[in-house]
Amino acid sequence: MKFKIGFDKKDKKKLFNYWDEILRNNVWSEGKFSRLFENKYSTYVNRECLSFSSWTGATEPIIEFFNLKNEIILCPSNTFQATPLISKQLGCKVKFVDCNKNDLCLSFDDLKKKIKKYKPKAVWIVHIGGHIAFEIDKIANYCKKNKILLFEDCAHAHGASFNGKKAGTWGDAGVYSFYATKTISTGEGGVLVSKNKNLIKFAKQFRNYGKPNLKNVGKNFRMNEFNAALGCVQIDRLNDIVEWKNNYVDKIKSNYSNTLNLPDKMISGFYKFIVFQKIQNGTGKVYEKGCHKIFGENVNLPNTDWVNKNHWCVPVYYKG
Repeated sequence: MKFKIGFDKKDKKKLFNYWDEILRNNVWSEGKFSRLFENKYSTYVNRECLSFSSWTGATEPIIEFFNLKNEIILCPSNTFQATPLISKQLGCKVKFVDCNKNDLCLSFDDLKKKIKKYKPKAVWIVHIGGHIAFEIDKIANYCKKNKILLFEDCAHAHGASFNGKKAGTWGDAGVYSFYATKTISTGEGGVLVSKNKNLIKFAKQFRNYGKPNLKNVGKNFRMNEFNAALGCVQIDRLNDIVEWKNNYVDKIKSNYSNTLNLPDKMISGFYKFIVFQKIQNGTGKVYEKGCHKIFGENVNLPNTDWVNKNHWCVPVYYKG
């Protein structure tokens, strides 16, 4: 199956009408569609949302708001390097945690050991491949009990839910990516979700150089109106995309002898369909090397090393 961005041709007219309206109104940033995009995604995840020009842009104000410079933050090694990199760039001391073999996500057992050893201020959990981390409830409860901040990297997790809860709603903040390859996309973009109203207020100013009062230092991380309009169309189509992907996986799953199996009441957005067997005509692996190796950290993470060698991805691209 050839790679295809998850855009339905039936939505072209709607999108072009939105873009025509933007051109007529002569408002290309901080306008109607940015607000509409945020409202639509807020309704979808049941959390307040802010749009940004990238995942990184949506993440930076979280680190700044909680004043984590020089603090220890735990991060799974089995993730894209962006997750630990932004923390490192903002002055955090990142320590890597192992994953589970069955879901490729943060290991609760290893997390407890690393919390005891490092006494972190915050933890990153990454929802890999389109599904929610299987141990999210235990991890969220443990972090809350020990007064540790929990941040969710939801870059893969559009459309994912567990017992009706969407990714990004367990922790203190969640960040979605809308990069071109994601289940739904705005080409480039990110969304911050949180129930912390003070964080949302801070991040709203941070993405716009601290405006309007300039009390907070900030940068330019605004999403433009054209991308936001595309996001509005994509959100309206998200349920159809997730349903199509799940139906497709149901049809082809029997072709593979060793697949990643979801727990009851979990729905995956199937950004990736992961199997634990070598296949031809796949899309490679989610990650081929753990971040502990990328960043040259001398730490023993056997499950991460095993996962990097022993999984592959079956292509699942929405056809519309």
